[in-house]
Amino acid sequence: MSSALEGLKATAERIVLNPKYHDILAIVKAARNGAVYGTKVRFPHALVMILLFRSGTLREKAWLIFRATKTHARNLAKFATIYKAACMLLKNYGATPGKEGKPCPSPYDSFVAGLLSGYLVFGQRSRRSGKISSVNQQIVIYVFARVVLALARLAVKPGHGLPGVSEPRTSATISHLAWPLFASASWAAVMHLFRWHADELQPSLRSSMTYIYANADSWDSLRNFVWHNK
Repeated sequence: MSSALEGLKATAERIVLNPKYHDILAIVKAARNGAVYGTKVRFPHALVMILLFRSGTLREKAWLIFRATKTHARNLAKFATIYKAACMLLKNYGATPGKEGKPCPSPYDSFVAGLLSGYLVFGQRSRRSGKISSVNQQIVIYVFARVVLALARLAVKPGHGLPGVSEPRTSATISHLAWPLFASASWAAVMHLFRWHADELQPSLRSSMTYIYANADSWDSLRNFVWHNK
């Protein structure tokens, strides 16, 4: 029995190390990594947020945690699979077919593959409710925020950024002042929106801000002043 298992292991090892299968296996591994990463990121977040801020029975909360974790893991796995497959197709059938190197050798291949994958995975509405998944909203907003910060840094990067603002002296001044201005403007905007247009904020942000700020205005005993919020 052990010799048979060793034989299967050796065969599997030869397959995964064979360069001929590299591109296909890269898609499989990307799907695996997306699912694992999504689970690791979403499960503790959902566990804390749902247990602390959602009402309902323990069974209902457990189901919400499972559903959020499943959605995050599944969608990252789907995105990774479609993206890697699109890169492989563009590499072999695009403008420079068969070019060696990275999965997306052309400067535009990664953009096109990301555009397609983002639309198919994160751009769709629920078939049941017709709404956009809150998990998908959180993922896309997270990515968008990082993209904006990266583009802002790139815009003032000497030798690569926009004319004028990427000059070394101007770039240094902007880099020094940009973050405090950005941070204060962001908090000013979110507090204004929470005060006057709270329904337009993303649900998890709205619930956390309600807990911190709105619920701080009322209590009727020492118990819900010190420990319980309500």
